[in-house]
Amino acid sequence: MSEYVVTKRRMIEARWNAVVTRADGAPIEDTPKLSVTLDGKPVLGVSLKAGENGTWEMIVPVPAEAVSDGIRTVLIADSETEETLAGFSLLSGEALDEDLRAEVELMRQELDMLKRAFRRHCVETS
Repeated sequence: MSEYVVTKRRMIEARWNAVVTRADGAPIEDTPKLSVTLDGKPVLGVSLKAGENGTWEMIVPVPAEAVSDGIRTVLIADSETEETLAGFSLLSGEALDEDLRAEVELMRQELDMLKRAFRRHCVETS
C-alpha cells in the first residue's frame, strides 16, 4: 500500500492540479516519488512543489496526445509500489457521438415516462 494520497483540486487551462499528502497525515519531507503516465509512457512537464504543512502541490499538464478521439486516461502512481493513486480521463471525438446520442435518447424516454406518471398521479389525487 502506498504511503501517499493524491487529491484532485481542479483542472484549469489544460493543467490538472492536486495535492499530495501522506496516508498517515504526517508531513512529507522529501519530494514524493510519483509517476505520471499516458498509455504507459511518461507525461512530461509534471511539477511537484512543497506546499503548506508538509503537503506537496502537483501540476500535471494535459499532454497534447491525450486530446484525440475516444477516451484517454492519465494515471498517477506511486513509483515504488506501482499503486495507482489518481487519474483523469478525457473524452472527445466522433467515437463518442453515438454513445452520447443513445444516452440522451434514453434520458428523454425516461423523462416522458415520469411526466406521464406525474400527470396521472395529479389526476387521481385531485
